[in-house]
Amino acid sequence: MTVDFRYIGLDTDPSTLTDYVQAWDLQRAVHAQVAAGELPSTVLYVEHPPVYTAGRRTLPEERPRDGTPVVDVDRGGKITYHGPGQLVGYPIVRLGGAIGVVDYVRRVEEALIRLLADFGLTCGRVADRTGVWFAAGNGRPERKIAAIGIRVSKQTTMHGFALNVASDMGYFDNIIPCGIADAGVTSLADELAATPPTVAEVGRLLEPYLADMLAFEPYTMSPDVVDLVPVPPRPTVPMVRL
Repeated sequence: MTVDFRYIGLDTDPSTLTDYVQAWDLQRAVHAQVAAGELPSTVLYVEHPPVYTAGRRTLPEERPRDGTPVVDVDRGGKITYHGPGQLVGYPIVRLGGAIGVVDYVRRVEEALIRLLADFGLTCGRVADRTGVWFAAGNGRPERKIAAIGIRVSKQTTMHGFALNVASDMGYFDNIIPCGIADAGVTSLADELAATPPTVAEVGRLLEPYLADMLAFEPYTMSPDVVDLVPVPPRPTVPMVRL
């Protein structure tokens, strides 16, 4: 399966931030074309200004009160944060009859897990919790580095994932991220000894893994974090190839 990667703003000016509602409008337009067979599977990469997005299961008490915009969206899940320093990816992919929603989500997780392994970071899944996680250890709780929330319409996906590269983690203190109160959040900047690559550079490093997983070929799934042995902390940053 061919996958087209589009860097919205990031391909011309790495400092460009894309308004969430504008990106959502673009998603819907691309979704209609992919669902109709007029475009190949497409991944939109963006970086948003600070915004919270509230999924359909978000409770009133879970909304922030700090004045940051909140956008109610039609994906599953609860509330999460998007902002500068975060790679947001919107894979718009037509699912075949044999590909279920859970399988698709596991594949997006797997692509992110494999990318992070290139940084020397050992991540995985937590049972009954979507996203990519670090195991608890060294006095730190389980913590999420990538959130995932999707919607499937006309057998075609939209919305997607948010990978914290060098995010301002203070924004997460205003909410219970994804409704999970007993775990933390983290970023590449918090886990690496050196400064991580830019958001656009991380997107390019992720491309081959997403393309591989979205080909929907058989693969070996990475272990859950409960089965992981913690690696030595604060590894170095790999070379970025553009």
